[in-house]
Amino acid sequence: MQDALDKVIFYQKSLQLWDLYWTDSESLLADVRGKELARQLCRSVDSISANIEEGYGRGFGKEYPHFLRISRGSARETKGRYQRCSQLLNEKTIEERIKLLDEIIAMETKTIETLEKRKN
Repeated sequence: MQDALDKVIFYQKSLQLWDLYWTDSESLLADVRGKELARQLCRSVDSISANIEEGYGRGFGKEYPHFLRISRGSARETKGRYQRCSQLLNEKTIEERIKLLDEIIAMETKTIETLEKRKN
């Protein structure tokens, strides 16, 4: 049985980013300087989907937009971390990750705005 959350596009994209991170982390972990970046990226990438899940699980009251804001903050953090990986990951990879993160951020922002308008 499919969970309704699985149909949320920005959630799907956050899971896609998680899968891509695994590939990226192999390159980062190969360099001693990339190990800490890999650890920090792991936490921030995971936080994007984890906060969507937690907020969605709490229902559509005031908590869901709150957790989407936290998720969006983690997406922005992740974007910055990928930008700082420019010495260890190729430019195309970084551009693709940033594009995906920009899509997640935009969708979360729109959802937050829509939920806030409904509340008022």
